[in-house]
Amino acid sequence: MNGIIIREIQKRDNPEIAAIVRTVLMEMGAPKVGTAYADPQLDFMYETYVAPKSVYFVVETNGKIIGGAGISQLENEAETICELQKMYFLPEARGHGVGAKMIEKCLQNALDFGFSKCYLETMPYMVDAQKLYKKVGFEYLCAPLGNTGHTSCPVWMIKELGL
Repeated sequence: MNGIIIREIQKRDNPEIAAIVRTVLMEMGAPKVGTAYADPQLDFMYETYVAPKSVYFVVETNGKIIGGAGISQLENEAETICELQKMYFLPEARGHGVGAKMIEKCLQNALDFGFSKCYLETMPYMVDAQKLYKKVGFEYLCAPLGNTGHTSCPVWMIKELGL
């Protein structure tokens, strides 16, 4: 895919990235409750990710945002564990290696911030996402970590960073 730019979120990106997350969740048939759809910070992503040891990236092509992902400290968990958060891509971004590049960028930032593990939550029917997570070294967990509030996301994965 030509003309792909991965950059840090800007305040003006808030409405566009929130709409992408909600659109993809609806496309996947995800419930609105217990997923990122209902997160109060979804409409304020820029403000959320200016916190220390936190960053959110958007993927842009021809001036249009087509996806995003970020990392931040996993709430109510050890300071050494971050969470890969709100990684969603519109259909035109999928299948072009964008997800792998985004994960690589997020995990490098996680290492730079001093995290030693990265956690994520997803849904059972997001099979392509799980294949990508496994390919980059995430492993399944039997129970959730932290307190994400995503009660409708029953697939939990973790990766040791720096391996």
